Amino acid sequence: MRIRQKYRMRTPSTGREIVLEAEFGKRYVDRESGEDLEVVAQLLPLAPTPSELPWAVENLRFCNHCDQLAQKDLNDCPYCGRRMEALGG
Repeated sequence: MRIRQKYRMRTPSTGREIVLEAEFGKRYVDRESGEDLEVVAQLLPLAPTPSELPWAVENLRFCNHCDQLAQKDLNDCPYCGRRMEALGG
């Protein structure tokens, strides 16, 4: 289970972006330029969550019981709590 929130962070001068788990009040710097990273967005789902995947079309599937979107890496639907079918190959 992921406890810390994931953020999309950007180096202002180059526009280079990175996704990482960050803590409030901590300073994060770009390893190439040494410049402070700025927070661009929080990634969904918000922490705490059992999923490591961000909500994006390629990471989601429909629950076969309640037809709600859930992350592919989850076994149980976060909405109805029932076990979802195995992913096909």
